[in-house]
Amino acid sequence: MPTPEAFDPLPWLILLPLAWATAAFALGPGRGARLAIAGLAAQLALALILAGQVLAGGARAHAVGGWGAPLGIDLMVDGLAALMLLMTAVVALPIAIYARGYFRARPKGGEWFWPLAGFLVAALDALFLAADLFNLYVTLELLGLAAVGLTAAAGDRAAVAAGLRYLLATLLGSGAYLLGVALLYGAHGSVSLTVLAPAVAADPAPAAALALALVVAGMALKTALFPFHFWLPPAHGGAASPVSALLSALVIKASFYLLLRLWLDLFAPLVSVSAAQLLGLLGAGAILWGSALALVQTRLKMLVAYSTVAQIGYLFLLFPLATGVSATAAEAAVQGGVMQALSHALAKAAMFAAAGGMIVAVGRDDIARLGGIAGRVPLTLFTFGLAGVTLMGLPPSGGFSAKWLLLMAALESGQWWWVVVMVVGGLLAAAYVFKVLRQAFPPAEPGDLVHRVPRAMEWSGFALAVGGILLGLFGAGPLALLAV
Repeated sequence: MPTPEAFDPLPWLILLPLAWATAAFALGPGRGARLAIAGLAAQLALALILAGQVLAGGARAHAVGGWGAPLGIDLMVDGLAALMLLMTAVVALPIAIYARGYFRARPKGGEWFWPLAGFLVAALDALFLAADLFNLYVTLELLGLAAVGLTAAAGDRAAVAAGLRYLLATLLGSGAYLLGVALLYGAHGSVSLTVLAPAVAADPAPAAALALALVVAGMALKTALFPFHFWLPPAHGGAASPVSALLSALVIKASFYLLLRLWLDLFAPLVSVSAAQLLGLLGAGAILWGSALALVQTRLKMLVAYSTVAQIGYLFLLFPLATGVSATAAEAAVQGGVMQALSHALAKAAMFAAAGGMIVAVGRDDIARLGGIAGRVPLTLFTFGLAGVTLMGLPPSGGFSAKWLLLMAALESGQWWWVVVMVVGGLLAAAYVFKVLRQAFPPAEPGDLVHRVPRAMEWSGFALAVGGILLGLFGAGPLALLAV
């Protein structure tokens, strides 16, 4: 039996979710909840062990089966990858507990949730650990297919239409990425990141510049960056609430992570200030347009879905704030962008969980008919408001820390216009959060019933919302890990 020092959690972070997902599939429709929760608890322990190892010993690689690249597959982990793995485990475990209660109350769409969720988590972990461009493509495709399956699982016309729209977007995005990979392979004869990075730096051929454009376009589409967000609101707003939470909190972070990784490492010699400013402008458009559309929604989950469109915009403000600026400003921008990804994952999972709880309570997805829930399901409503604190960027939340770092980067680099965008975005976020909260306090209309919400749903959502606040109070640990 290996000693604790010799134990390597890297391959197990991929194998474990694959194992319980396969077991859940074998058990049959609707089965596998307890197995999934136990597996995700073990995965959280593995992610914590790996983060400790990275903090203590730095970045490292694992040759799968003892066969390293180019003959085999290498897995690599550094501080950024370890943070993404931790984010996945910390968010997925409460969502699984929430989903068990949710599908007991509303079984529709839950028949194959557990195996698909397991394959989705395995694909996420494999993507964060991948060390070459082709395996990144494979994991992107697996992730997209699992997400599409979860979106369309309800089986009705709206769910299938949303799933097909999602499938089109994910295939187009992956196709653009694969074309970029093909160009790089043709120019340099390798797909390994460790081989390509010095080759691109030594010979930044036109093929590499075109590859950069294709990768950026593909990942912008898969992340649903404005104006490529057409697929996100129907998918996130129409799916079952546990699915919406997974998609918004975790899945869109995968394509953002990939773009950030390649922008800062492989394509660093090629990126330009003008390209970074364009991404920033699209991010600003997402913040303003997504917030404006969230304000006019009448359905609760569609409001939360358009809020996701808006919050994605903050992630892309990182690029102009980290490109062509001083090292201090660039470091603050990267820290702020990554902190925004982490805090958004916790807060948005909590907000979708709370929205699902309110829908179970009143029996419908209608903001105007939320009257009376403040006194009947106060914890669920408090969860929604607490998640809103993080999205608005109020202290002491992780959202405040993220936006503060981005603001500091903007001021340090002299790009004050992004400060205006972030302040306006925070005010708009407050407006759509309070739009929901003010509807919850008037008494219910005559004849309206407020149903009991399972405790597992209420407390798991609350735990996620509290996590978004704690991230702001204890953000030094994640930032220290990011620096490795």
